[in-house]
Amino acid sequence: MKTAELVVDAPRAHTAFPVDGSRLLIYVVYDPRGDVEDYIPHALSALREHCTRIVTVVNGALTDRGRERLAVVSDEVIERENRGYDIWGYKAGLDSVGDGIAAYDEVLLVNDTWFGPVRPFGPVFERMDRRPLHFWGMTDHIRVEPHPFTADAYLPYHLQSYWVAVRREMFESEEWRAYWRDLPEMTSYSDAVSKHEGVFTEHFTSQRFVGEVAFPTLTDKIENHAVLYAEQLLDAGCPTLKRRPFFQWPPFLDALAVVGRWTLDAAERYGYPVELIYADLARNVPPKVFNADAAMLSVLSDEAAGYDPDSPVRILAVAHVFYVEMIDEMVDRLDTLPGAYDLIVTTPDEGRAVALRERLAERVARGAVDVRVVASNDGRDQSAFLIGCRAELLSDEYDLVVKIHSKKTPQDGRNVGAHFVEQQFGNLLPSSGYAANVVGLFQKEPGLGLAFPPMIHLGYPTLGHAWWANKPNFLALAGRLGIRVPVDESSPLAPYGSMFFARPAALRLLVKAEWSYAEFAGAYDDGSLAHVLERLPVYAAGELGYHARTIAHPRYLAASHTALEYNLDQFSSTLPGDIAFQIGMMKRIGPIGDGRLRDFLAIGLRMYRPQDVERGMGAFDRLARAARAVRHPRRAFHRAGSLIRRSVGNGKEDRA
Repeated sequence: MKTAELVVDAPRAHTAFPVDGSRLLIYVVYDPRGDVEDYIPHALSALREHCTRIVTVVNGALTDRGRERLAVVSDEVIERENRGYDIWGYKAGLDSVGDGIAAYDEVLLVNDTWFGPVRPFGPVFERMDRRPLHFWGMTDHIRVEPHPFTADAYLPYHLQSYWVAVRREMFESEEWRAYWRDLPEMTSYSDAVSKHEGVFTEHFTSQRFVGEVAFPTLTDKIENHAVLYAEQLLDAGCPTLKRRPFFQWPPFLDALAVVGRWTLDAAERYGYPVELIYADLARNVPPKVFNADAAMLSVLSDEAAGYDPDSPVRILAVAHVFYVEMIDEMVDRLDTLPGAYDLIVTTPDEGRAVALRERLAERVARGAVDVRVVASNDGRDQSAFLIGCRAELLSDEYDLVVKIHSKKTPQDGRNVGAHFVEQQFGNLLPSSGYAANVVGLFQKEPGLGLAFPPMIHLGYPTLGHAWWANKPNFLALAGRLGIRVPVDESSPLAPYGSMFFARPAALRLLVKAEWSYAEFAGAYDDGSLAHVLERLPVYAAGELGYHARTIAHPRYLAASHTALEYNLDQFSSTLPGDIAFQIGMMKRIGPIGDGRLRDFLAIGLRMYRPQDVERGMGAFDRLARAARAVRHPRRAFHRAGSLIRRSVGNGKEDRA
């Protein structure tokens, strides 16, 4: 891999890194929980070989666990107020070292926004150590004109600030001391780019310091190459993999054909423990964003290929049965599971229990069978699972639980209800080979917490609406349970239909809560506890560092994908540009409502006079009420328009 040198007129004297030189690492961490994610000690342990001293600066407070984890891999840990982003974290580390920096030949300023080393650090340090220079970075960003944050002038070519190394000739200069002494305040991400990252390189090269980049941009397009060409950079030997490709807005990546799954496959191919990536993203990225960016849908075949029979899994199947006539179909499905499994059947009354026991006695059991009557059917399968099976789920006796229930959904019509049943069972337990492959996913990925079918959409208007009325109660319950995983905006990632494979440990936050049937009493509709809990498992698992996958059978996906493709094509035909532009436009337009005059007025104000939305809509509503009370509504609405114009004004007074 070539090294790109920044052209400097009449450069100052610059040297290679000494053979026995010493290097100081200042590493900045931001963790909203203060726990310190696993990928951070992994990276610092690998950097220890190349650094004489490691000073870790934490923006924010640490938990005891986080402090202990950093102490093992750092020589000093500094906790500071979360202010000024990573840039002021670097400054805090430099200030802490003070004049002691003179003991080192190079200082390395690094933050925690990357996973690694995916490729070895050694070859990069060896190559850059031989280069005579003053400073170097891991990756760069080409010049952008006009400036994307200030809309004037330009964003200079620059080394990306997550990794910059500076040699003695530069950090002992008066220019270096003045730069950090006069560092401006930074209160936003745009400040961090505009006031440091985007100016650091040009500032020092203009003063005749020589800088280089280890892995130059791969094309001349104005793009963030460390994010959009991550796989290609890994192939070139870059040891760092930026986190951003896995939490970037998915339509943006879609428009640029960036497939995070291929990047993760490359990282795994080079030997990086991708479970560290999954655990971090599960805790810190909205699950549906993570699911889309990393393409966490596994399409599984009917031929068992991913299951290891030499590592058997202890499986518990939990089946809540209201419709007794479905028990044979349900157990037939469960019998596709590999090996033995214990079965708990919950049901709401003794009459059903007797019929179920008789029917199950006629079958060959694959393990222990227990038919139990739950104290109430309030909450249906949710309460039966969390209350009726609580002891087993907390026992550590099982590696995997399969949750199903007798689903008919007759209220939605024959076709719609039948499809929902098949969408659930057909993507969970369609065949022995498929079921073995699902279990194989859990064998391969210790951090896999849940696997369940994709969002139901054929027959149901779930797309864009799947929170329905559940989000307020969801947020309240998540706060009560200590779940801090970021919440998805338009629809949660969830096992709709409430059937899934899960690792019991991943459900611990839900199961440990001492639910009562009284909490489930009342209407079984949106906003009720049962419907809120249906949307919670992925977030509860994510808080504990477990990730989720959606799973699908090719037969289902053939129908699902073609419908989605056609529907998106129809939707997009009414709008200009690519999907990212279209979604951005629709979000600016906001809710369309019923397409009435009031709705279009609100759209116009949001698009062109956002500062006047509240005032303009208030004026319209007052005058609309007045119009209904007079004999001549046309005259009243003419007057309403005049008053709205006067109320909103031409905006001059707002700019004065």
